[in-house]
Amino acid sequence: MSSRSALTPFILLVVGGGFLISQFTTPGLWHAELTKPWFNPPNWIFGPVWTVLYVMIAIAGWRIWQRDRSGPAMKLWWLQLALNFAWSPVFFALHNVGLALLIILALFASILAFIAAARGTDSVSAWLFVPYALWVGFASLLNGAIWHLN
Repeated sequence: MSSRSALTPFILLVVGGGFLISQFTTPGLWHAELTKPWFNPPNWIFGPVWTVLYVMIAIAGWRIWQRDRSGPAMKLWWLQLALNFAWSPVFFALHNVGLALLIILALFASILAFIAAARGTDSVSAWLFVPYALWVGFASLLNGAIWHLN
């Protein structure tokens, strides 16, 4: 498989996986009835933000995969993806805000660890994860506030 053609499976996995999970874990009535903090963004913002972030996550994974397929950065990339994909079902389907908070905090830590590990392998991949870290940091605060308020 050529280097460029390998990007397609990464995009399909990350963007497609995120889309599929979102189809089975829509917020629904339970989420609408939760008390939310004043800084809770409107629901429409999440889809576009996550789409852009998922493309960036896929590109970063592809770039690291090209450079060191079994190194620490690649392992952290897989870890963050698993945690990312676990959060929505736990929060929206299981309605377990506390466990979701633990997952998102682990996700945030894995993103930061990926950035640190990727810097030495591919600085572009590290920078591609900075907006992701900022968003997940904000989402962690939001998750924590919802847990506290409910």
